[in-house]
Amino acid sequence: MSRKKKNKGSGLSGEEWLTTYSDTITLLLTFFVLLYSMSTVDANKFRQIASSLQSVLSGQGSNSILNFNTSQGEVPIVGERVQSGDKNGAVMKKSMYEEVVKYVNESKMKDKVQVLKDGRGVVLRLKENVLFDVGKADIKPESTAVLNMISGIFNRFSESDVIVEGHTDNVPISNFKYPSNWELSTARAVNVLKYFVEVNNMDPNRFTAAGYGEYRPIVSNDSDGNRAKNRRVNIIIEDLTIEQKKGETK
Repeated sequence: MSRKKKNKGSGLSGEEWLTTYSDTITLLLTFFVLLYSMSTVDANKFRQIASSLQSVLSGQGSNSILNFNTSQGEVPIVGERVQSGDKNGAVMKKSMYEEVVKYVNESKMKDKVQVLKDGRGVVLRLKENVLFDVGKADIKPESTAVLNMISGIFNRFSESDVIVEGHTDNVPISNFKYPSNWELSTARAVNVLKYFVEVNNMDPNRFTAAGYGEYRPIVSNDSDGNRAKNRRVNIIIEDLTIEQKKGETK
């Protein structure tokens, strides 16, 4: 009787290369995401990168980038969340300007503080009558509430420097205390700065004061209403992301 041939089904199936291929693709994706993320240094991003790399290299496939639950609108490594229902994929993280506007509105101070943007960051504009009497640089007692609110904004952006600017109209002033609008505008800026530092105990290294007198008007000084607009104090919170972008373009 002839012997039956042994079943050779216990050998390789020919699909084992898929495991190696998937691991290689995962590592390549991790590598390129690492390069992209490191283009702007961020401590949170770095920690997330390290965690992802550790998961991949330790063989924990369930935590790898390819298996990340993107259906919930969450993106690995980048560190920002996107609403899955947003057809444009808008980033949820708010800008400094949006946060400041929200804070001012919630504090019910929008009638006293105008929030603007410029090339340096976020500008908080206060009309003269909010802080001072005409021709004076002493802070009115009733204005401390708005300065305290602004101090709360500084605490939210503790790494940003602050510039306090004093501005006047073009009506000449000359008295024993303020020989010109230069002195008046500078004294106002310094007094606001000193309130933040001396009363609210903020870091003096963050602050700069400047007085521009009548020479940076926002409107023409051709009416009482326009002159009132030019008499103001600007408080600029420097936006670090703008400074970083400037550095990258140099």
